[in-house]
Amino acid sequence: MDNDELFVSGGDLEAARDVVNGTSDAEMFLYPGEQHLFADGSLPAYERAAELLTQRVRAFIAGTG
Repeated sequence: MDNDELFVSGGDLEAARDVVNGTSDAEMFLYPGEQHLFADGSLPAYERAAELLTQRVRAFIAGTG
């Protein structure tokens, strides 16, 4: 998530940007919030973020993402 301290400040965001910038086949999505494991159903941010994640994964698999 865009305000996840572990992801943003820990170097993962910069590493992800490097991957995306290194290929034309990658796209990065930052979800609003600060949860680290936002796809965990027990967390408050789960519902909306997981919905977006699921839509994007399905589009990717279908070749339309």
